[in-house]
Amino acid sequence: MVTGVLIDWGGVLTTSLSDSIARWIAADRIDGDHYREVMRELIDHAYREGNGENAIHALERGEIDGPSFERDLAARLLTLDGAPPVAEGLLERMFAGFERVDAMYDMLRDVRVNGVKTCLVSNSWSNTYPRDDWDEVFDAVVISGEVGMRKPEARIFHHALDRIGLAGEECVFVDDIEANILAARALGIAGIHHRDADTTIAELESLLRLTLRRA
Repeated sequence: MVTGVLIDWGGVLTTSLSDSIARWIAADRIDGDHYREVMRELIDHAYREGNGENAIHALERGEIDGPSFERDLAARLLTLDGAPPVAEGLLERMFAGFERVDAMYDMLRDVRVNGVKTCLVSNSWSNTYPRDDWDEVFDAVVISGEVGMRKPEARIFHHALDRIGLAGEECVFVDDIEANILAARALGIAGIHHRDADTTIAELESLLRLTLRRA
């Protein structure tokens, strides 16, 4: 029986990363094709290939700070004018379009009322999290840069399970990145690949055998 929910933040409890990035690309006049080429290489290496490490590994574990990563990334990118974008505040601008998805927060409140434990498991990019009501929705919070571990590393999932006192087989993990879902499943944790709130909540209802709010 599933009695625990591990859940991502960006792109799951917020609107999609791609939407936020699209707004930033337009606002900063970034060369979008070049950006996607650069990021595809970095992300594929960080989440799929697994050989060696790059700046994303270090950023997500908190081994380098945000300004250092911003300088590195800005040097790789180009604006439509052919010059690198302004490095200072780059990450803040990239994620400025994130909007809270209230339906997902309502769902977390509902599952906790029904005795299900909840744990945030988020890879941070030196970003600030809106934590005002987190004590109402999470039993534990695991943020990569604060614990020195990152998804899809097995150890961050073990750490999250320890924080809520459950075994992998007792939990489900919700994330918008497939590589993270596959890593969780390898540890016996059920996985839901998040695409939108209604679909994820419906899948959780089936798995948890609960009726959850969707509005």
